Amino acid sequence: MSTEVNYLDWNNALPILNKAHDAGLFSIIIGPKGTGKTTLVRKFASNYNKELYSVNFSLRTRESHLVGTNTIDKGEISFVEGILVRSMRSGGLLYLDELNAAEADVLLRLDEALDDRRQLVLKEAEGQIINADTKWSVIATINPLSHVGTKELPPQLLSRFPVRLRLEYPPGDVELEIVKRHVDVDNTKLDAVRNAIRLAKSLREAAAVEELYYSPSLRETIAFSKMLNTGVSARESAEVVYANAYDQWGQVEYRKVMDMITSIFGT
Repeated sequence: MSTEVNYLDWNNALPILNKAHDAGLFSIIIGPKGTGKTTLVRKFASNYNKELYSVNFSLRTRESHLVGTNTIDKGEISFVEGILVRSMRSGGLLYLDELNAAEADVLLRLDEALDDRRQLVLKEAEGQIINADTKWSVIATINPLSHVGTKELPPQLLSRFPVRLRLEYPPGDVELEIVKRHVDVDNTKLDAVRNAIRLAKSLREAAAVEELYYSPSLRETIAFSKMLNTGVSARESAEVVYANAYDQWGQVEYRKVMDMITSIFGT
């Protein structure tokens, strides 16, 4: 079962997820990468002591990953159930991560299980019918369409998730509190961490209007703080955690970020 998860519910998302669960409604969380969507879901599962069945979608995710597949062992054909079927049987929490990166045929099969009947016909296993346990619940997350590999969810599938939460990057003071939960930040380093949060905010804003390719997550702020604790200077920590990531898009992109670092941390 789930263990305790360190999550700061700064935008009051957990009570909404709790009420949706108690009403038998599926939820979807919408927001950019690195805003804590997965940690929020893990915290929810921990609170309810639910087993978590996670699927991270990509172009490589196939129906068989969800539903299952036939295998041959010593000449005998047997059906090995996929994660969707196992979650339905157990009444656990099915977590559909980055759902809008899935292929159309995968979404179609999911849609069958998510309708009001909570039922799935296994054409792969002689038409066996799977009925979900009454405690079965589903939470999905999607990234904005500006993210590479994402596509618009079909309206019919979106309607399966009538409770929709938006999770943005937190305000600066909240981001600092999140960092403190993960890193023992010395008082002498607090100003440097606040500056890193300022930098991250500026980079995110630039990425939102497509002036930059990449939007740093909360993970980067935490990583910056950990680097500081090893004795690396604030400016060098900012360079290795933030700026160097942009070099893959060329010198112009990299120089933009280095100029921002110089303006905040000095030379």
